[in-house]
Amino acid sequence: MKNTALTSIHESLGAKMVPFAGFNMPVQYAGVNVEHATVRESVGVFDVSHMGEFLISGPEAINLVQRVSSNDASTLTIGRAQYAYLPNETGGIVDDMIVYKIKEDQFLLVVNASNIDKDWEHITSQNTMGADMKNLSDDYSLLAIQGPKAVEAMQSLTPVDLGAIKFYHFEVGEFAGIEHVIISATGYTGSGGFEIYCKNTEVAQIWKRVFEAGASYNIKPIGLAARDTLRLEMGYCLYGNDIDDTTSPFEAGLGWVTKFTKDFVNHEQLQSQKEFGVNRKLVAFEMDERAVPRGGYEIKDSNQQDLGMVTSGTMSPSMNKGIGMGYVPPIFSAPGSKIYVQIRKNLVPATVVKLPFYKK
Repeated sequence: MKNTALTSIHESLGAKMVPFAGFNMPVQYAGVNVEHATVRESVGVFDVSHMGEFLISGPEAINLVQRVSSNDASTLTIGRAQYAYLPNETGGIVDDMIVYKIKEDQFLLVVNASNIDKDWEHITSQNTMGADMKNLSDDYSLLAIQGPKAVEAMQSLTPVDLGAIKFYHFEVGEFAGIEHVIISATGYTGSGGFEIYCKNTEVAQIWKRVFEAGASYNIKPIGLAARDTLRLEMGYCLYGNDIDDTTSPFEAGLGWVTKFTKDFVNHEQLQSQKEFGVNRKLVAFEMDERAVPRGGYEIKDSNQQDLGMVTSGTMSPSMNKGIGMGYVPPIFSAPGSKIYVQIRKNLVPATVVKLPFYKK
């Protein structure tokens, strides 16, 4: 089990630690609902240093990124990022990721912790053009400072104008007394804020300064459990739950980051899926009665015929109702469609809705 550079700090704060993607991670501190509300209303800090970072450099960097990414990295300028996924050879998804353009010939790919080795092998296998690849995952830390008060609370720590950084843009600058920190206006919560990339040797200082600066804003450390409820309220996919090696990006609603303006891994099969359609679609639904859908529960129609499976589900802390996502035939995918979730012996009605669940 790996530790992050902040594990001892989490333990000293009384965090409940659990194994996650091979790491010893804080799942909660004060409680999921309290931490969730903190991020929605003020500002909270996640240690997500378990995420993977690959640096792709040199004159062939753009060609490798274009080969492995579903999105079109040629549209990026320095200081911008884009969401994308790594298509596999069989019509599924190796992983989803964020691509940052650091310099004209340098890109940072940020991938999921559970997939670091798999992604590295996949990208390496496609590197026939000889781009320079470095796996920085073990040397870098990542803090997600999220919430509507994040800009205000953190501005004293940096000369960079945080309010001027647009969504999916970033700056490299001084932060909390550390030079050359990536300050990225990205996150997984839907409540605004930043993700801070720094070296493992720097993150303890940054963590300390962040909590000092945020003290008057009721800043709190936030665990992985609230990260999951926050992302689900926005309808963001979680790899291993909602998408995996067997799910088509067009089933999962990721056509918007699938750009056929260039060649990429398995683009012919994905083009065919786009043209001819898919047999199931990932939908969002709200329970009509007080009930909590969980991943793995069966989804059925009014005649109790199997439609699919819940991939993610929870009791929404913001809305106080059961919400979930799952795959169903396209005929049941329109908002307003009625479906049923098998919860133990009960068939509980639910309604397909448009994302996000949580409206600010």
